[in-house]
This record gives sequence, C-alpha cells and structure tokens, in this order.
Amino acid sequence: MAIIERKLSAKLKEYADTFPVVYLTGPRQSGKSTLLKHVFQGHHYVSLEEKDIRDFAISDPRGFLSGFGSPAIIDEAQYAPDLFSYIQSLVDGEDRAGMFVLSGSQNFLMMKSISQSLAGRVGILSLLPFSDMEIASTGKPTTDTNDWLFSGHYPRMVVRGIKPTDFYPNYIKTYVERDVREETGVQNIEKFTKFMRLCAASVGSPVNLSSIGNAIGTDSRTISSWLNILEESYIAFRLKAYTKKPALRFSKVPKLYFYDTGLLCSLLGIKATDALNLYDKRGQIFENAVITEYYKTAYNRGWFPSDNTYFWRDSSKREKEVDFIIENGDRLDLYEIKSSQTIKERSADNLRLFEKNSGLADCIKTVIHDGPHNMIINGTAFVNRRGIWDDYC
Repeated sequence: MAIIERKLSAKLKEYADTFPVVYLTGPRQSGKSTLLKHVFQGHHYVSLEEKDIRDFAISDPRGFLSGFGSPAIIDEAQYAPDLFSYIQSLVDGEDRAGMFVLSGSQNFLMMKSISQSLAGRVGILSLLPFSDMEIASTGKPTTDTNDWLFSGHYPRMVVRGIKPTDFYPNYIKTYVERDVREETGVQNIEKFTKFMRLCAASVGSPVNLSSIGNAIGTDSRTISSWLNILEESYIAFRLKAYTKKPALRFSKVPKLYFYDTGLLCSLLGIKATDALNLYDKRGQIFENAVITEYYKTAYNRGWFPSDNTYFWRDSSKREKEVDFIIENGDRLDLYEIKSSQTIKERSADNLRLFEKNSGLADCIKTVIHDGPHNMIINGTAFVNRRGIWDDYC
C-alpha cells in the first residue's frame, strides 16, 4: 500500500521525544499501524492481534516485555491491559523518552487502564481517517462535493480504490460483530445495528435518547451506553451545547455527528453519489463533513477538540442556531455551515444574533459554503469549505 504522509507524524515524533509512552488511538483502519511503522522504523514491532503473541503477553507480561526491550511498538495493546502496570515499572526505572508506543482501536477499557497505570507518563494522540489536506497531497484531491461526502476518507478504501458500497457495509458488519459484541458484551447485534442507523438519521440534530429507544424497544439508559460505545470507538461524537452565557436562552441537548461521512451515508442507505442531490439531509451531511474536518485538524495538532467546540440553539420556538462554535481563548469563533453554492447575506443572521445577545463584541463570524467565491460582507467572512481549517490556529 502506498504511503500517504500523515499530518500527525510530526506530533507523534514530538511526543516520542517528550513522553516515555505514546498512545495512539482512533477507529479501526484509520492507518495507525502503517503510520507507526513508518514513523518509528527503528522500533521493534509486535501486534497483539495475533493470538499466540496475545496469549504470551497475557500469561507472562514480564517475559513478553523483556523479549524485545525498548523502544517498541505494541499494536492493539488493549488486548493485554495488565501489560500497562509492567510498562509503568520499566518506565519509572529507566525514565527515558520514547520507550514504548502503544496503539488501540477501542477505548472501551484502554483509557481506564492507562489512567490507572500510566498517568503522567503517556502522551495521547488520535488518528482519524484521511483529512482533505492529506488526500490533496496525493495530487488527486476530491473536488466534487457529493463525491467528498459519499466516499469518505478511510485509508485502505482511498489508496486501493475500493468502492464505498463495498467497503462500508463490510466495515459496519465487522465493527458490530467483532468490536461491539466481543469487547462490550452487547448481544443483540440486530438492535445495535438498527440503533446505529437511527443515529445516522439524527445526524446534526439534538440527540433524543427516548425517541431512539422507543423505535427499537430499548430503554434510554441502554441507548446512552450505546452512544458511549460509538464515541469510544471513534464512530460518532456528540457536540456540546454552548451554555456559558446566562443571557442566552439555549437548548442543552448535544448534537450528534459521525467521524466519517462515507460511513454515515452507508448507514443512511445512500447507494450512489448522485443520490445526494435530492437527499433531504444533504445539508446535515455537509455540515457533518465540515465539522469533522476541523476535528481531524485538531487531533493532528495534538488538541482535544471536544474540550472547546460547541453549537448554540435558542430554546424558544424561533429555533435560531449557530452550527459550530470554537472557543479560542477569550474569543469565540462562530460558524454557519451551508451546503448551498449561492452566497446569501441573511445566512449570517444567527451569527449576528448570537453575538448581540451574548454581549461579546469580538466574535469572529464565518459562513462556510460550497460556492466558488470568498468575500466579506458586513463583517462576516463567506468562505468555501475547501481548506477552511488548514491554517486555523
């Protein structure tokens, strides 16, 4: 498989020069193993995907670690969580940077084990599927918006040219039957799959746990735990409501998005690029894609985007909303996201309303659209979605 330079490479090297342990997480098939082997070519590599090696690591962790020393990459380390306490002993004894690089595709138990054994010793990074910038570096950028939304960005599919209609159904089946059933104990796979499809139908909207639960005959507590599974395995994420200004009336219910719109389209039953033209949720899918691109940019820089990203929705019947808010120090950056190619000044109305009612005078207001032109109208920037986050800081 051809190597596409990943933007996270620089941060990985920086962390390996700083922390004794680096932990790389992200969804399955986001390219973690390929990236680690490429960046740390001098490291010993071992994968706990292989059963005999996993059994050795579980039954004799001390012997397993002494067999290859450090620096070392331990791939899919979540399969042997008891290793972490032994890694802690080695790290505390030698106190060297870059001793171990760990990776894992599921955070179901991994983060708990890391926080117990490696707190203060580990730098944590997340790798998502390819960003627009990474794909553009191949010389074959995705210029057609519908293709951008429908195809998604998983590395194996992009590099090998696998059709989305072949890739995603198999990815979903593998994820549900392997990761969800085996790692979380969820037994009713049929209900869980239906739950994922209902979540996809709710994309860009406040999450209604009771409504989803009623639709599949499951209580809201179970639905909440299943949402946690989607988040911990980097399938979906919840965007928090902005509630820091009491003068603003607001809804507190978070909105739901997916880390990859190709996966989202598959769950929605969209079978072809052209089907998006008349699809009633195309605007929400476009919004999802723009926000996810920011998350990729943030993770590639070692940031935790969930810490400072929000949306705002007026709790009154007016249903006014700001699609995306980034808290940038003392400043708020406000974004309206429109899939239309036509610039309309009224698209900025909700941004101005938020700024006025919040009492904040230095908000940066931007409308992200799908048209070819960039311009500033009455203090609001109207910009094309391509490369919108490349230089964000």
